[in-house]
Amino acid sequence: MDNSYTSNEFLFSFEGRINRAKYWYAVFASGISCLFFLFVLVLVLGGMFGVASKSIYLSIDIFEIFNNPPSFPLRASFSDPPASAAFSLLFNVAGTPITIVGIWFFTATTVKRLHDRNKSGWWMVPFYIAPCLYSHFKDRLPDTYALGVLGVVAFVLCLWGFIELLCLRGARGPNRFGPDPLAPIDTRPRWVQQTELEFVPHRADPSP
Repeated sequence: MDNSYTSNEFLFSFEGRINRAKYWYAVFASGISCLFFLFVLVLVLGGMFGVASKSIYLSIDIFEIFNNPPSFPLRASFSDPPASAAFSLLFNVAGTPITIVGIWFFTATTVKRLHDRNKSGWWMVPFYIAPCLYSHFKDRLPDTYALGVLGVVAFVLCLWGFIELLCLRGARGPNRFGPDPLAPIDTRPRWVQQTELEFVPHRADPSP
């Protein structure tokens, strides 16, 4: 696989590897882009209906959709209380696709960064999903010694994931997921064998 990526491959592909610098860029770019589009969405909705927005809230806990009743990861409040619920619902409906694209972008780049560390993409489970599950359900669990142990384990996994993905260099040289993204690219022209062959005329006499 080539070391360079097209925009679509970098944003959405789960194949190959990316280095630390590109992953830092991916994390901040995806977060800032989502917030920007959500902010624009609030302004557009407020302008369309003549209602000023009071606040916008983006929850990173995607497991809130399992609440009873389910909660969207996006919330906005408006200055007109009777219309606030309707506008918030409309904001959620329009903003959820933006969040889904952002989550896909984050997941794809995280998997490629794990590949750079010579790890399977399934390492997202202990590094991200398991700590998020603990954070979401800890208030529903009994306050026991085991809950404290789970909290320590979740913290260690978060710290380990942060160091692995954002601090450590990738595996040197090619691995099972692709070439080293930091390896220099060979720009020398390839040798084409057919253009280098020297044909001897059929009737040429042998050399003395």
